[in-house]
Amino acid sequence: MMWILLVLLYGVLKGVREILKKKALEKNSAIEVLFMYTLLSFIIVLPDAKNAMGIEPRFCLYVAAKSFVIFLAWLFSFKAIGKMPISLYGVLDLSRVMFATLLGVAVLHETLGITQTVGLALVSAGLLLLKYRPPSIRRAAPGAQKVETRYVVMAFASCMLNAVSGLLDKLLMKDINSSQLQFWYMFFLVLMYLLLILVTRMPVDFKSAARNKWVWLLSMIFVIADRALFIANGIPGSRITVMTLLKQAGCIVTILAGRFLFKEKGTAHKMVCALIIVAGIVVGVL
Repeated sequence: MMWILLVLLYGVLKGVREILKKKALEKNSAIEVLFMYTLLSFIIVLPDAKNAMGIEPRFCLYVAAKSFVIFLAWLFSFKAIGKMPISLYGVLDLSRVMFATLLGVAVLHETLGITQTVGLALVSAGLLLLKYRPPSIRRAAPGAQKVETRYVVMAFASCMLNAVSGLLDKLLMKDINSSQLQFWYMFFLVLMYLLLILVTRMPVDFKSAARNKWVWLLSMIFVIADRALFIANGIPGSRITVMTLLKQAGCIVTILAGRFLFKEKGTAHKMVCALIIVAGIVVGVL
């Protein structure tokens, strides 16, 4: 089905995006990357502005609410990803499956069949295995980066907010098109980050951020991935519970990147956890 392929594309690009965030943060601060990333993304969608017009004011308010949810989610995720191994962040990010499933059942009244229930159980098991590592695994990676609890909390907060955003996407795509959602969503995000910079008077080196090649790549991939996701949400029959499982395929990308690009330790255990979670994703979409 087309919506399944589109969401799988989103999932893979999402994994690539996490890598690019990590690389971009090596050269610039979180707020510099966030603002330039959203600004460039908005500029990329500007040619589609004519298709974004004609939206009702009430839907503008709803899109602004979605933008605020993502505004907070990205602040948390950029803080977290800059302070923890990319492979660990990629697996923690899978927890949004549980949040989105609960929202899909509670708000959209989607039902979980036997396969979806088994899939969710496997995803949960993989996350628990990640948290409770046996002593032998801990001894095998003595040089592994230690992560403060507050950054783990930020990662989970980002996951919860992203799940809320996914629910809003599904609701909004019933009444507006993908061009309208993407244009106004990016427009409000740019305004929010600019307002944050002005109010807090954060020092921002715009020139340095504009020269950061990873920010440019991040923006282009973000626009492509989000358009694929918005189109998938607009296809009748697409289900948020299944879509959320599919999105998590990107965790394999982040774990492999952690091992081969960032030379992180202890990735074998994370890969086992991720494989259990991916098994849950496969079972859940059967």
